[in-house]
Amino acid sequence: MATAATASATAATRFTLLAGAGLRSRITRLPTAVRFQRQRGLTTTALLKTADLQPKEQGKPETLDYRVFLVDGGGRKVSPWHDVPLRAGDGVFHFVVEIPKESSAKMEVATDEAFTPIKQDTKKGNLRYYPYNINWNYGLLPQTWEDPTSANSEVEGAFGDNDPVDVVEIGERRANVGDVLKVKPLAALAMIDEGELDWKIVAISLDDPKASLVNDVDDVEKHFPGTLTAIRDWFRDYKIPDGKPANKFGLGNKPASKEYALKVIQETNESWEKLVKRNIPAGELSLA
Repeated sequence: MATAATASATAATRFTLLAGAGLRSRITRLPTAVRFQRQRGLTTTALLKTADLQPKEQGKPETLDYRVFLVDGGGRKVSPWHDVPLRAGDGVFHFVVEIPKESSAKMEVATDEAFTPIKQDTKKGNLRYYPYNINWNYGLLPQTWEDPTSANSEVEGAFGDNDPVDVVEIGERRANVGDVLKVKPLAALAMIDEGELDWKIVAISLDDPKASLVNDVDDVEKHFPGTLTAIRDWFRDYKIPDGKPANKFGLGNKPASKEYALKVIQETNESWEKLVKRNIPAGELSLA
């Protein structure tokens, strides 16, 4: 324990020399090496072993108090949004599951709570459910953010929705809330939800039996025929039973290529970096 503490202090001192005394107060309140590394390197979280991450439940499912936290190998809480590294190497990315396939509870990262746990969304104090099951694992790309102050000239000038980028994972296995999977992006859908741009990155888990067969948008249609249309139609129509209009899609109402999906991921990662550096006001978002 003394060795770890000494190493942590040495790292903090080195960072202070580089960044200036004005950041001392930020360094002293960072409780773990994981969080220090994230604040220092932004997209580098080498001290966090994603294989050791485990979901930890608090409260009972389908209640207002229910939360799913991520904890590291030492049992310490980490943020699924800020602390899980985006990149897993060789064009592979980490994906945090919020909603398992064939379920309807609208689970999402609580972006305004410390450690950003996963909780069930609410409306007027009531738990929210989709009108029907979602047919794919659904969740977020960590260390991404759709900037609500930035208009996208390629997608009808729509502004970001102030959330991490969403992932629709099309593999056969039903994942669990809080699972961290390695995925490769295949396509991107530019959903416009009440005027806000809400990207859907279509991806597949590396452990899926068909993962080696699909590497771009055309492969999805070949090996998962009808899936891209089904995803688009599901997200287009899911609010209609609540009396709301159908969602729209930019980019010609078609899924964009893997190359475009990678562009979206890169741009939203850069937006996240600006957010956690506080170059953009965070508002009610938690950066802890």
